[in-house]
Amino acid sequence: MELASKNWDVIVIGGGPAGLASAVAAHDRGAKVCVIEREERPGGILKQCIHDGFGVVRFKEKLTGPEYAHRFIEMARERNIPVFLNSFLTDITYKDGMYTLALVNNDEGAFYSNAPAVVMAMGCRERTDRQVFIQGERPSGIMTAGLAQYFINIQGFMPAKKCVILGSGDIGLIMARRLTLEGADVEGVYEILPEPSGLTRNVVQCLEDYNIPLHLSTTVTEVHGKNRVEGVTVAQVENFKPIPGTERYIECDSLILSVGLIPENDIIEPLKVPMDPKTKGPVVDQNMMTMNPGIFSCGNALHVNDLVDFVSESGDIAGEYAAKFSTNGTHKRNLVPVRAEGKVMYVVPQYLDVNTKNKATIYFRSSETFTNARLTVTAEGEKIISKKFRIVKPPEMERVVVDIDKIPEGAGEIIVELKQEEK
Repeated sequence: MELASKNWDVIVIGGGPAGLASAVAAHDRGAKVCVIEREERPGGILKQCIHDGFGVVRFKEKLTGPEYAHRFIEMARERNIPVFLNSFLTDITYKDGMYTLALVNNDEGAFYSNAPAVVMAMGCRERTDRQVFIQGERPSGIMTAGLAQYFINIQGFMPAKKCVILGSGDIGLIMARRLTLEGADVEGVYEILPEPSGLTRNVVQCLEDYNIPLHLSTTVTEVHGKNRVEGVTVAQVENFKPIPGTERYIECDSLILSVGLIPENDIIEPLKVPMDPKTKGPVVDQNMMTMNPGIFSCGNALHVNDLVDFVSESGDIAGEYAAKFSTNGTHKRNLVPVRAEGKVMYVVPQYLDVNTKNKATIYFRSSETFTNARLTVTAEGEKIISKKFRIVKPPEMERVVVDIDKIPEGAGEIIVELKQEEK
């Protein structure tokens, strides 16, 4: 199937759960759509996530990562949506209402494709040891949790015999269990924060159920070993600084890192798409359109999600409105900023287009853990939503649905505030 010099209504960059969902949604609304995927198979990171727990929200059943991805792959196949594999986006430019994408793959070589709407669904990448300033040599045996997962689940290699896991993100917790099941000695999980950064269910199912220690307010301060990791030094921390005298040496052959995820958005830097410093993703409205008309963002490229179900949900929205945009062109947006207040860490979307008369889903995270939380959404002093949460935690994203019709005409901003209620 030729891709070179083709014109499309919507081009989706990324064949993971967000990209496939957006392509299906765009197709179902009449758009001529294709997907550009850099790997040899679609499915994104889900291909190596063989544990279950996916699809509970969307499909009302527990699926493994490959099973969840397969459902969307089949949806795309049933609609004959072209998914171009081993294909890379190298540049993107904009002129006269059309985006021109410079692409390269083995079949076509270097070529260009055009579309008035582009959905960015590139996912996210893991932080490395140098990005969290770990001192010491750079021996083999230091790897991200995702790489360790790829070694075991895809390649069938055992990357560690005795390891330390730094960071209690979800993939780090899941890999603590996976490595233990494969026979490795997981000495412990070390988290610099005073509370876990992964979901509570993963702390229970992956650590507590397997008697794997979790050490909070503790971090790795140094790596030892020249050719291969021989051990690490850990220390307790206060205000993110090691406490002298608390250092402890641990003998191990591997250091597994689960120290955060960064949305992949480097390729759109030339377009000067405004970015949110909190989420590290683009600023968008409720239709997942960025401040650049025709550029949409969804999934973990927009902000890091806890559940793949919400990744697909944002893909649905982006695909639907990308199709509408490509067919009808942009309508005049009336963007009202959404501001986080109180104990809200961030909100997505950062704007609501009040000229789009639909219901808008607002995703948010709390800045700290506390109980008896009350969320309010107000505009011009008028309360639009008031919702109580028994407990909120920074690792666990929450969401509310706002009726655009309830926003007062001429509202200057919408305030999303989270505070603790007295019992």
